[in-house]
Amino acid sequence: MSAMSIRLSESLHCNARAYAEREGVSVNQLIATALAEKLAALGAEDFLQQRAARSNRQQFEAALAQVPADTPMTGDELNSGTCKP
Repeated sequence: MSAMSIRLSESLHCNARAYAEREGVSVNQLIATALAEKLAALGAEDFLQQRAARSNRQQFEAALAQVPADTPMTGDELNSGTCKP
């Protein structure tokens, strides 16, 4: 494990301290977890961009053309422009 020194604004440090206390963890653990979550999100974004770069529109449309035009199952219908949870 390695140590890192970071500079935080007073308000950010205060917020981090408050959330760490609320979560029952140290500020160090809160920051390490937040960094891990951010790195995972960036990694996922990179993966999706790389995957999209390999995509082929013609192959996608050919696969989509094989999907039958069945009536949706009850509950799977499209809402007519309304948002209902």
